[in-house]
Amino acid sequence: MNQVLWRPSEARIQASRMDAFRREINRKYGLSLTDYEQLHRWSIDQRAAFWQTLADFFRVRWHQPATRVLDEGPQMPDARWFAGATLNFAEHLLRRRDALPALVVVREDGERRIITHAELAAQVAGLQRSFQAAGIGVGDRVAACMPNTWQTLVAMLACTSLGAIWSCSSPEFGTHGIIDRFGQIQPKLLIACGGYQYAGKDIDQVDKINEVLAQLPSLEHLLVVPYSRAGTRTDEFHSTARVSLWDDFYQAGGEPQFTPLPFDQPLYILYSSGTTGVPKCIVHSAGGVLLQHLKEHGLHNDLGTDDVLFYYTTCGWMMWNWLVSGLAVGATLVLYDGSPLHPGPERLLDLIDSERISAFGTSAKYLAALEHAHIQPRLSHRLDSLKLLLSTGSPLSPESYDYVYREFKADLCLASMSGGTDICSCFVIGNPVLPVRRGQIQCKSLGMAVEVWNDDGHALVGEKGELVCTRHFPALPLGFWNDPQAERFHAAYFSQFPGVWAQGDYAEQTPEGGMIIHGRSDAVLNPGGVRIGTAEIYRQVEKIDEVLESVAIGQRWQNDVRVVLFVRLREGLQLDEALKARIRQVIRSNTTPRHVPAVIAAVSDIPRTISGKIVEMAIRNVVHGEPVKNTDALANPEALEQFRDRPELRDQA
Repeated sequence: MNQVLWRPSEARIQASRMDAFRREINRKYGLSLTDYEQLHRWSIDQRAAFWQTLADFFRVRWHQPATRVLDEGPQMPDARWFAGATLNFAEHLLRRRDALPALVVVREDGERRIITHAELAAQVAGLQRSFQAAGIGVGDRVAACMPNTWQTLVAMLACTSLGAIWSCSSPEFGTHGIIDRFGQIQPKLLIACGGYQYAGKDIDQVDKINEVLAQLPSLEHLLVVPYSRAGTRTDEFHSTARVSLWDDFYQAGGEPQFTPLPFDQPLYILYSSGTTGVPKCIVHSAGGVLLQHLKEHGLHNDLGTDDVLFYYTTCGWMMWNWLVSGLAVGATLVLYDGSPLHPGPERLLDLIDSERISAFGTSAKYLAALEHAHIQPRLSHRLDSLKLLLSTGSPLSPESYDYVYREFKADLCLASMSGGTDICSCFVIGNPVLPVRRGQIQCKSLGMAVEVWNDDGHALVGEKGELVCTRHFPALPLGFWNDPQAERFHAAYFSQFPGVWAQGDYAEQTPEGGMIIHGRSDAVLNPGGVRIGTAEIYRQVEKIDEVLESVAIGQRWQNDVRVVLFVRLREGLQLDEALKARIRQVIRSNTTPRHVPAVIAAVSDIPRTISGKIVEMAIRNVVHGEPVKNTDALANPEALEQFRDRPELRDQA
């Protein structure tokens, strides 16, 4: 796992913003930090100086400078960042006014549109005026159920430019999934599409929107983007709210205005997955998100005005919020809406060449799907523009690292990263000045005091434990909506280790300074009292060519827990005893006997959230005959039925 697969050249290191930032720290503070490890340690020990220097380095536009950078109590969460300062988040994403592309917008059916930086600002200015006329102002909630297209981004920028709070879901969500989210925050204005496309199908949204409207009695305005449903009319929607079509609502033009707001002004409300109950409404601050994303895009991704950034995401996943912040470092964004595998598995790879993408973001699942489909991008695509391949959503297996360097290109920074909706950013991340080691995330993010702890709160290296963050950081969320005493917020992140953020990831810090994520802590298996991360099993099963994907759970059995593995096989194949034996042998040979599943069973589908994450907890509940509280959070809830009342789980010892 410590095998180096890629190492940046000295010229690439010296040309990177990360190295320029290190040199600036040395110059400004009279230091002699020589490597990333020293820089990271300084960023933790001198948090106020680090975050102020970062803001200066990226020329954050303060309307009013801070009186103090950091005031903090004795333990988390008790900090105030940049007290007295005012800024505007949208202003930083709209710095440019030139005729070069800000957005390249591509739909599944091939429709393509370029929007320049000047045009983007003009669109925002027009919508901003109409929002103001509709009474949208500081603290109001604007919600959207929209595809990943330019209108969604324009609306977010117009909303946040005025100090209103943006919250978004994806059209793929079911009615209750949308209501469970937006019903809690009571938006003043809702933006929705009349229809959208996915996997070659046109999907009408009108009936679903009407069902949602019936549950949002306080809504004042509905703004409808027809999108793939060209004939959409206002009289199709039933609400006491005023209903307008996008083209009738505003006229683009002029210069946007930016309301000065406190650093800790609420910017976004994002949502937990909601598979174990009603989703938690996580409130993120404008200043915290801005500084964290400037750091991640500008330093860790080394992106600037010459780069083209793509991430495959829906608007219901925090990676959309992360993607659009690429505008703050001047990058061009490629927004794609549709299936990543339609009409074939190479659809997104085609974008790399056609749009000259330099940073391509996707999920670990997508890379595994390409490998299983025997796709060899180096033979079918040029890929000469590509310098950074980003992956998140689930742990990236060592075999996927091998696949990328074997079948994409050798000179490429493969940056796996991990964080979450909880912080709308990353705890551990890629780095342009460090080597890529097989199966390891490259480093801890600057300013993030990340450690791995055992149950007693002692730091571990080379052993598995809980991923924690021990010091304050600006992107720590403001709290949960409708949680006035912060009781649910503290219970979610600070109850396991008082005063320390526990992320809920089962992780391992390597001696080289990298990080391995072994799965979610609540999905950890405990056969015989030994903790096993599910990702440890998945990494081995992915070596079996017959298996497309798998999910492991712990089943309560004879006063203990046994490991049960469900596998989805290639079409036409059967799970026979020989294949079961081979799966067990691969797992046993590369892990321990404790990892070997007691039961292996075949399924035709595995349930996932809308953002593509396997829902191990929901599967475990079904296996044990317990209710799944919120199936509307799932992309394919019908798949859960395959796990109910399985005879293999009753009869085998």
